[in-house]
Amino acid sequence: MEIRSAGITDIPSIRVLAYDTWPAAYGAILSQAQLTYMLELIYSEHALQEQMSSLAHRFIIITDAGRDVGFASYSQKANAAKGIFRLHKLYVLPDQQGKGTGKKLLDYLIADISRENAEALELNVNRNNKAFDFYKKMGFDISREEDIDIGAGYFMNDYVMTKLLK
Repeated sequence: MEIRSAGITDIPSIRVLAYDTWPAAYGAILSQAQLTYMLELIYSEHALQEQMSSLAHRFIIITDAGRDVGFASYSQKANAAKGIFRLHKLYVLPDQQGKGTGKKLLDYLIADISRENAEALELNVNRNNKAFDFYKKMGFDISREEDIDIGAGYFMNDYVMTKLLK
């Protein structure tokens, strides 16, 4: 498996990965209407360009045998102490789950932010998402619960989880 930095030219691949992973991740949690709404809100070409350019989210893609099988994005946390970073996204194709692919992405980005003296990595995860167990196993602890209004009458019902790095 190999990990590479992703940019604007990788947006089509990121979109395909998102559309291939979200139904498995959220199909039993969210309505089809909310799933469709959120995918367009977060993964439209324009939204991804904004995340990469204006919001300075770093994207990485992991490949296995030349096939893109997962991705992650992360950044310095806005309006926070310098050493606090946010994991915005980490998704792995269903046929790659349980093979260490997600752990490789997480290890890579932690190594990257550690070079910038990162003290903690924070993320949001849906309270009913099975990825919660993955994050617990990776050393994240629940900091708080958060309900985020994302428009159109939809909410994200999340745990905010934090992993101390120092």
